[in-house]
Amino acid sequence: MSIPCAAIFDIGKTNKKLLLFDQDYRIVYEKQETFDEIPDDDGFHGDNLAWLSDWLLASFEEVLADDRFSIRALNFSGYGASLVHIDKEGTPVTPLYNYLKPFPVELRQRFDSHYGPELEWAATTASPILGMLNSGMQLYWIKYEKSPLFWQIEHSLHLPQYLSFVFTRRAVSEITSVGCHTGLWDFAQRKYHRWVFEEGLHSLGQMVLPSFVTAPSASRPQMPVGIGIHDSSAALVPYLHAFGHEPFLLISTGTWCITMNPFSTENLTIHELRQDCLSYLSFRGDPVKASRLFAGNEHERAVRHLADYFQTELSYYKRVSFDESILLSLKSRFKQASADTAKLGSLEDSTFSERNLNDFSSYEEAYHQLLLDLMAQQVASVRLARGNTAIRRIFVDGGFSRNEIYLQLLAMAFPECEVMASEIAQASALGAALVIEDAWNKEKPFDGSQFTLKKAVYL
Repeated sequence: MSIPCAAIFDIGKTNKKLLLFDQDYRIVYEKQETFDEIPDDDGFHGDNLAWLSDWLLASFEEVLADDRFSIRALNFSGYGASLVHIDKEGTPVTPLYNYLKPFPVELRQRFDSHYGPELEWAATTASPILGMLNSGMQLYWIKYEKSPLFWQIEHSLHLPQYLSFVFTRRAVSEITSVGCHTGLWDFAQRKYHRWVFEEGLHSLGQMVLPSFVTAPSASRPQMPVGIGIHDSSAALVPYLHAFGHEPFLLISTGTWCITMNPFSTENLTIHELRQDCLSYLSFRGDPVKASRLFAGNEHERAVRHLADYFQTELSYYKRVSFDESILLSLKSRFKQASADTAKLGSLEDSTFSERNLNDFSSYEEAYHQLLLDLMAQQVASVRLARGNTAIRRIFVDGGFSRNEIYLQLLAMAFPECEVMASEIAQASALGAALVIEDAWNKEKPFDGSQFTLKKAVYL
C-alpha cells in the first residue's frame, strides 16, 4: 500500500531538495541537488532559473510515478530577498538576480530623496537598509536601470511563490515573503508602503495571501499546491505548533544566526534597525521580531584559518570539548569582548578577526577564544530580539545546536532561561508541510514528537 505524503521542495542558496513527509511528519524520501550559479546580464552570478524550473518538474514527476508514495499535496519553502519577474505568458523577463549584487549608491540617494529619511522608511517597513537584500529595491532598480525590461513585467513573484507558479500557473503574493526585510510592507498599516503605489509597482499584486492558501495544480486539478513560504518563517512553524503555549526564542543557526521572537509586541526602534534587527511576518501574518548575525559565515572562515595555522583537518573543531580551565586562562590573559559593547549590523565580524593566532598555544585555546568573541555578539543579538518579552526558554537549531562550547557559553549568559539544543529534521520543509496540513493531513495533528531536545546545563 502506498504511503500518503506531502511533497515539499526546499530551495536554499546552496542545496535544492525534494522531501516527502508521511502523515506522522517523518521524512520518507529525500533528494538533493546542487548546481553552479550562472552570470546574469551584468556578469554577477546567481541561480540558474531555467535549470531550477526544469528540475522541479522532473523531480516531482519521479515521485508521482513511484508506487511507494501517494502524493496528496505539494508546497515549497525557499530563500527570501529574491524576485522572479515574468511576462504575460509566464516567461521570466530577467535573470534571478542575486541578493548580494551591489545596489547603486546614487539610486539609493534618489529613493531616499522621495521616500526618506532612510531610517524612518526602515522603521516603517521593519527593514534594515540592505541594498538588494531589500527585495523591493530590486524592482525599483530595474525600473530605473533596466527600464525596457521593467515595462515587460506582468508579475513580480518572490522565489517561493514562483516555485508554486511553475506548477499552478497562478501568480500570487504571500505574507511571509512580502514581510521579510523587503522594504515593501508597512507594518503599522498592514499593507504595502506608499512608495509601492507611488512608483506604480503593480506587478507585485494588490492582494497578499496567508501561507496556508492552496491552489490546484495546472496539470492535476485534484492536487492542492501551496503558494510557498519564506524559509526562515517556515522553520519557525514547527516550534509554534509544538511550544507556542508560552514565549520562547528560537536561534536558527547556519550561515546567518537569526534569533526570532514571535511573542514581541514592541515596535522596532531606529537603534535596533542599526543593529541588524528587523521584523518578519509569521505564516499567520503576525510580526516576528528578529535579530541577525553573520556568525556562521565568520565561524566557517575562522576555522579554515585555524586549520591552516595549526595544521589540522578542517573539521577538527568538532572534536574540541568545552574546557572551563581554558576559558579562565583566556579571560585572565586577554581583554574579552562584551555583549554591552559588541558591534552588530552591516555584516560585522567579531573581535576575533583582530586577534593574533601567535598568542595562542593550541588550536583548542584559539577555538575557545573564537567562540567567546562570537558569543559576545550573539548575546547582544539575543537581547535585541528578546526586548521586554518574558522569555524562559531558548531553542537553538542548526549547526551550533551541535556545538558544545557555543551551548555552554549561551547557557552561562542566560542562566534564567532553559537553553535547549533542538534537532528536528528539515525544519523549513516541515514548516511548509504544516502550513497546508488542512489540505492533506487533517487526521494526524502535529504533536512535536519529531523534536529531539537536549538541555544545555552549565555546571
